[in-house]
Amino acid sequence: MIRTPRRRNEPLDHAELARLLPAPADPRLADDRRHLLEEHLMNEIHRSDPASAPAPARRSLRRTVLIATPVAAAAALALVVALSGAPGGSAVAAPRPVQAPVVQIEEGSTVQLASTVQEIAAAATANPTPKPGPGQYIYIKSRVSFQASSYNGDTGESATWVQPLHDREVWKSPDGTKGRLDEPGYQDKGGIPLGSNDPRKQQTYKWLAAQPADPDALLKFAYSTASGTRDRDQQAFSEIGSIIREQLVPSDLAAALYEAAGKIPGVVVVEHAKDASDRDGIALARLDPQTGERSEWIFDRQTHQYIGSRGVQVREVNGIKPGTVVERTAIVTRAIVDADKQRPGAGQPKA
Repeated sequence: MIRTPRRRNEPLDHAELARLLPAPADPRLADDRRHLLEEHLMNEIHRSDPASAPAPARRSLRRTVLIATPVAAAAALALVVALSGAPGGSAVAAPRPVQAPVVQIEEGSTVQLASTVQEIAAAATANPTPKPGPGQYIYIKSRVSFQASSYNGDTGESATWVQPLHDREVWKSPDGTKGRLDEPGYQDKGGIPLGSNDPRKQQTYKWLAAQPADPDALLKFAYSTASGTRDRDQQAFSEIGSIIREQLVPSDLAAALYEAAGKIPGVVVVEHAKDASDRDGIALARLDPQTGERSEWIFDRQTHQYIGSRGVQVREVNGIKPGTVVERTAIVTRAIVDADKQRPGAGQPKA
């Protein structure tokens, strides 16, 4: 998550950005999705660097705000500001929208929760993760799709669509100071840089490796990140979800995180849930009482390894019908590589 802005010919300050937005009627964005989309906001706003190219003539820019969230969620951290014809940047043609999948809602249950969590934790402990060395990067490739909305500041028109399934690749240094996100069709060619000097917010491998593998301590940490009026239990669940989704977590810590999640009120087991690669697994899930969306962490039915996630609308909120799949992800590869932009090859450790 880039926090240091780079220069732009026509900077978009906070006041100007606020004027472009409709009043946020229902700012309820799931924290795990916010973590994923925060990189889009910080990097899309600042991705062009006029220092490396001749400065074109100033002109009025048409600004469209894209919100990759449920329809009425207007949380600022989830915004991506697309500047048509922005100086210093290359335009990216957005992929065509697709119809949101609709599934039959399976009721979750707590009957097998304790035993399922134990099996998932045991599987994590039994499969040690490789340790990245100095100068190496954690590489994660996923297939993802999110629901998105747009608001045109010129016309006042808005639209909602679902992104087609697409690849998402991230490279992260163990300390989180360097990295890259590449999501073809959603950034400039070659991706955008990532990095942060705040290891706690970035949830870096180095920071995670220093944490105690104690479910109660980790649960306390997850709740400490909750803020505002949103459901605290849901925020804690989302915080843990954001850690396991796109990071290499030491095996003993991963086991403790799953055990911590199992202690959160409202967490249930969903016996059948499909990830973005259409793999059927078993899920730990929780319904957000405000958004009506159930977040599902999906595990392989045989190995109990984490394979992806899904967000399913359980009750209608803001026009989103029950059964609508508003989010899908699938882990394709987790590995250690020796350089930014490098993809894993033969002989490189995989998780």
